[in-house]
Amino acid sequence: MSTALVTGATGQDGGYLVERLLAEGHEVHGLVRREDLGGRLPDGLVVHELDLGAPDDDLAGLVEHVAPHELYNLGGVSSVARSWAEPVLTARVSGTAALVLLEAARRVGERRGREVRFLQAASAEIFGEPPTAPQDEDTPVRPVSPYGAAKALAHHAVGIARSRGQYATSVVLYNHESPRRPTTFVTRKITSTVAAIAAGRADRLVLGNLDARRDWGWAPDYVDAMVRAVRHDTPDDYVVATGEAHTVRDFVAAAFARAGIEDWEPLVEVDPALLRPADPSLLVGDATRARTRLGWAPTTTFEGLVAAMVDAERFEN
Repeated sequence: MSTALVTGATGQDGGYLVERLLAEGHEVHGLVRREDLGGRLPDGLVVHELDLGAPDDDLAGLVEHVAPHELYNLGGVSSVARSWAEPVLTARVSGTAALVLLEAARRVGERRGREVRFLQAASAEIFGEPPTAPQDEDTPVRPVSPYGAAKALAHHAVGIARSRGQYATSVVLYNHESPRRPTTFVTRKITSTVAAIAAGRADRLVLGNLDARRDWGWAPDYVDAMVRAVRHDTPDDYVVATGEAHTVRDFVAAAFARAGIEDWEPLVEVDPALLRPADPSLLVGDATRARTRLGWAPTTTFEGLVAAMVDAERFEN
């Protein structure tokens, strides 16, 4: 039985990952912020109350204590909008904390005489306004938000660690959704509000840029890519995406269609206050490397993930 350490263990991806690792029989340790301790935590998870904004010695000390075989760094500020409001905090928890964890993993590996396989959850936001589409692992890293800049720092740190012989992999995750997304995310805001409108509990959906295009996938599929990547013979960078771009308007239309509402446009209002200072117009990924080297492929269509999210709101809540 191997040991895994997961940061962001209570987030969407962290939750799915912890459940998978526990089901596989691993000893799983998770970083959990104090404010998340009251939530539902999987049975068997070894909880460590610690934030990625903690002092470096505390983070490194935890890695030393757990001495994991696999370290998944999924934690950090998860909202681009929040990163504009708190750029320094974002740089710390989504950027420099990864450097601390990488170095701690390297030291544990040296002392134990074995690899500590490190996986960084990067984001398509590191590409900013990419010059070409689709994007792959060779696309220039040019972020246009504090969130993207922090993720880019961690992504580059992985590459540097790998050049020194450390097992460090970065998965560049495009947008991926599930019913576990918080309502602060536009996708969950859409599905929860559409369900409320269908039930007569709301009368309109207020959004920002309906023309923003994203490559949306199913979160459990992306967690599968993480596990495949960290267990591959050699570390590398991998774009994880479906290769299909859809607009926010497409997402809204699919959600209303699932709820049985055809004439949805009068129910949607655009609020300029919800527009981002910078919003990449087209992010769509080329996951050829993940498909060919890891044998990974998405299992759920765009329509399928929207339907699953709407159904969860309507029938499970």
